[in-house]
Amino acid sequence: MTSGKTEQLKKVLKPIHLWAIAVSLVISGEYFGWNLGWGVSGTIGFLIATIVITVMYITFIFSYTELTTSIPHAGGAFAYAYRALGPFGGLLAGYATLIDFLFATPAIAFALGAYLHFLDPDIPVLYSALFFNIVFIVINILGVKESATFSLIITILAVAELLLFLGIVSPHFKTDNFLSHPMPFGWTGIFAALPYAVWFYLAIEGVAMVAEEVKDPKRNIPKGYISGLATLIFLALGVMIFTGGITDWRKLSGLDYPLPEAISIVLGKTSSFTKIFASIGLFGLIASFHGTILASSRQVFAMARSGYLPRGLSKVNHKFKTPHWAIISGGLISFIALYTGTTGQIVVISVMGAVFMYMMSMISLFILRNKEPNLERPFAAPFYPVFPAIALLISAVTLITMIWYNFNLSLIFFAGLALVIIVFVLMGKHKVKLVEEFMISPIIE
Repeated sequence: MTSGKTEQLKKVLKPIHLWAIAVSLVISGEYFGWNLGWGVSGTIGFLIATIVITVMYITFIFSYTELTTSIPHAGGAFAYAYRALGPFGGLLAGYATLIDFLFATPAIAFALGAYLHFLDPDIPVLYSALFFNIVFIVINILGVKESATFSLIITILAVAELLLFLGIVSPHFKTDNFLSHPMPFGWTGIFAALPYAVWFYLAIEGVAMVAEEVKDPKRNIPKGYISGLATLIFLALGVMIFTGGITDWRKLSGLDYPLPEAISIVLGKTSSFTKIFASIGLFGLIASFHGTILASSRQVFAMARSGYLPRGLSKVNHKFKTPHWAIISGGLISFIALYTGTTGQIVVISVMGAVFMYMMSMISLFILRNKEPNLERPFAAPFYPVFPAIALLISAVTLITMIWYNFNLSLIFFAGLALVIIVFVLMGKHKVKLVEEFMISPIIE
């Protein structure tokens, strides 16, 4: 801050930047993590789970875009839930969103380390993950337009690589491989696979975190969301189906680097092209890693600005106009997760935060439709109330199944939530009404 005036975030992002941010946030999900779903459901079971989750995301994003364009606020679901449900609603949604993004970051860092380890076994996974954390904290501090331009370039490379991957492996696809052991755990495996199917799309909602930095958000945010989701659906289904027909899918179901392994099966491990592909594969992971740091820092910034986190985390760097302390604090959380968890555990906790936040968002949408019927809605959810109801129902089923299959991890998630609520009440925050601009009208420059 300077001369007593609050620093503002710069409005510099266009639809192409939003497409890049949307895809970059998610695209690592096409590179790793989803294949863990095969291990609990088989190929057909996971395909069914993925179709169900794809329906959830289509209905969710078309509904969520109404909230994002009506209330273009860096807090995303936190801001929507506060406006709809008050302080406790904001707290629940904010906590869930923080868990979503703060834990997605170390999961991707693990995969980055695993890819480097695949290229050179002498490179330790953990230390390379920590290295990437530090580098991208610095990049994010340097400025959002510079960050978004970087996202655009690296996302285009990541999408191009996945298209190249599909071109290489598709001639080697064998239906018999894909249909081998299709549902080894029966119909129950589909439910167990839901969180891994979420990983295909998790974090696309992060576009909302840069809403205050978008030029003409009412027009441009829907363009970014819809084009990004269409890209991701095509890539998710293509990668999952064709990879499953290359070999016995059970050989790939537990790896952090399924795509390089699939390429090595097709071309041979000694092929120089296999190494080149794995090297380029880092682009997709880097794109998401960079994007989740961007989104999580804006969530920390928004909640700190509202007094839900220490106020110092809401400071905006005078030179770069970025929330530097929010970015650094997220990096520290990532460091702790890397030292204490595994990829699978971190993925599950991140997804748990995401689906809980989706539920809070859809509930907020229903309430705001009744509570504020005259709120300007530049983009109205199509087929209301059917779309948000479908998104809410599938999100609730996914959360319940995650608790059933991951009870100990769910205890950690909800214990953290209980602790946050207790501190919130003891500090008297539930009695303090926010007077931010977003409580009155959308923020404008």
